[in-house]
Amino acid sequence: MWLFFAFLLVPLIEIALFIQVGGLIGLWPTLLIVVLTAIAGTALVRSQGAQALARLRDSFDTLRDPTEPLAHGAMILFSGALLLTPGFFTDAVGFALLVPGVRNMVLRELRKRVQVQTMSMGNAPFRDPHQPRDTVIDGSYTVEEMDEPPRDGPSGWTRH
Repeated sequence: MWLFFAFLLVPLIEIALFIQVGGLIGLWPTLLIVVLTAIAGTALVRSQGAQALARLRDSFDTLRDPTEPLAHGAMILFSGALLLTPGFFTDAVGFALLVPGVRNMVLRELRKRVQVQTMSMGNAPFRDPHQPRDTVIDGSYTVEEMDEPPRDGPSGWTRH
């Protein structure tokens, strides 16, 4: 139900802000601000996204829990989508998510609401530990002689 209200309220807030800002500074300056925030947001998302990706790689290299770098990367990606959406409210939320302190606060709040049931590293959880690692599968084959080679040339599976 809250998602319905978000899809209803966000466009209404954006329309109200466009009317207010456009009335104060005019149409063209309002449109210029929207375009400039999209360009600036794209540049910031690109640089912070690269930093988040580097932190994620580092967590994989050092075998640390990648949850935090993944969450920061997801929030940066979401902020990029908000910054490319025309509007002042979505730009404000998008720029706020680019601030590491705000992302840390959001992550703290999410951790309070999400409970991890299981986590494992190493072998896949579905692998039977009693199954031998080197399994030999027996099979048989026959060599079939062909009277003429295939029209497209040898395939590597035929014998001449």
